[in-house]
Amino acid sequence: MEVEKMDENEWKYHGEGNQSLVVSHCQRCVVLRFLKFPPNQNKTSEEILHHLQNIVDFGKHVMKQFFGENYVHHGEIIQLPLDFVKQLCLKIQPERPESRCDKDMDTLSGYAMCLPNLTRLQTYRFVEHRPILCIEIKPKCGFIPFSSHVSQEIKHKVCRYCMHQHLKVANGKWKRPSKYCPLDLFSGNKQRMHFALKSLLQEAQNNLKIFKNGELIYGCKDDQDCVSDWNELARHLKPFFFPSNGLVSGSHCTRTIVKELIHVITMALLSSTDACRAGDMKTVPISQGRSYCEASAFNKELVRNGKHKLESSGLPRGCLLYKTLQAQMLDMLDIEGLYPLYSRVEQYLEEFPEERSTLQIDGPYNEAFYEKLLDLSTEDDGTVAFALTKVQQYRIAMTAKDCSIMIALSPCLQDECSEQRPVVLTSKSRFTFSVSVLDLDLKPYESIPHQYKLDGKIVNYYLKNVQAKDDPVMSNLFKENEDCTLVLHKV
Repeated sequence: MEVEKMDENEWKYHGEGNQSLVVSHCQRCVVLRFLKFPPNQNKTSEEILHHLQNIVDFGKHVMKQFFGENYVHHGEIIQLPLDFVKQLCLKIQPERPESRCDKDMDTLSGYAMCLPNLTRLQTYRFVEHRPILCIEIKPKCGFIPFSSHVSQEIKHKVCRYCMHQHLKVANGKWKRPSKYCPLDLFSGNKQRMHFALKSLLQEAQNNLKIFKNGELIYGCKDDQDCVSDWNELARHLKPFFFPSNGLVSGSHCTRTIVKELIHVITMALLSSTDACRAGDMKTVPISQGRSYCEASAFNKELVRNGKHKLESSGLPRGCLLYKTLQAQMLDMLDIEGLYPLYSRVEQYLEEFPEERSTLQIDGPYNEAFYEKLLDLSTEDDGTVAFALTKVQQYRIAMTAKDCSIMIALSPCLQDECSEQRPVVLTSKSRFTFSVSVLDLDLKPYESIPHQYKLDGKIVNYYLKNVQAKDDPVMSNLFKENEDCTLVLHKV
């Protein structure tokens, strides 16, 4: 790709995360990813290159082993003319949300990552002229902690996502809690998965976005409060699912289209192909954890109807959801069991700071780094080596808990489909599709203390303000800032 010859006007703002900013090309199926930093904290060109190389190597040598060759797109590093980068920065700056402008795009090094635009990913040439629909889902953590280190019993019953929703609403991040529960999506049970996806469509927050030909048509930008407009969504989707336009308009049409969309997403998420083999990672037994969350709206509805058993069909071993869950379950000790091990590593580094590079905390993320992740034992022998392995596995698990799954769909005719091309059918259409995973940057080692504190905040808030409302005894126990007087009576 000859970026030097491209006008900066051919690129547009695509989005950004905590550490990087992404622009996409208006015609080509590529994006450029630039690092960003707080003002006056720019890194040297060598540091930028090293950081980007770590990101590429981590995707190439580690995450591909967990998810498989076809699911991970690690990209490549390219160097751009500085004039081009500066002009591009000026062009996109007005499009950036105010909440993201506390950091500046790197305009000094000229280095960027070039990646495929997964909202427009074209797997087969014959569909290049067809419209593309892409659904981005951030599924979050799909299991209940099974570690004996968990101190609060509620963590064995209610998932992290459902508890965190209440704290986020209280802090003003969202106006309403979502009915989505990750355990329903990861259950493999189609009824539960449909409910989870419908809940995401009702309250997308930052867990679901829908793109048409690379343009966002549904979902939130950053922390905006989005009102779900299914009628507007159905208007966009109708040509995909009912190309003959034979369906009447109105609420029935909208419900039918949304139902077809949920069906397609479910089938794509459960799909698997031999071409997407993962590496030789031993799997963590999923049966160790509870398969349902007591706070799930689906579970509560069952209980109201007198049913007390949730069916969990299980995920096909080759599908991306299964691989994602396996990587997430490398968090075998929970943050409560992990934090003392982190402290052990920290104490060692205080005594021997020169060992940080030897321990590969900051890379390089190569085959040797991956090999050290294969030890799934939980028997603590008191060594720094054991503690470091668990810390690195936790960082992988946190990365998998925060990744995004991209499902790209394009209509295809019956005579264009073959066994080599994955296809999903609806009542009136058929789609060829590809499934990919992104947002796979390794979570920072330094973020572990924050995760430990946040876990305590989430659990304590839920116990005091949610569970206590349903339990008068608990409510009295958790009254804050009140003196307690014990009165003894004769009996």
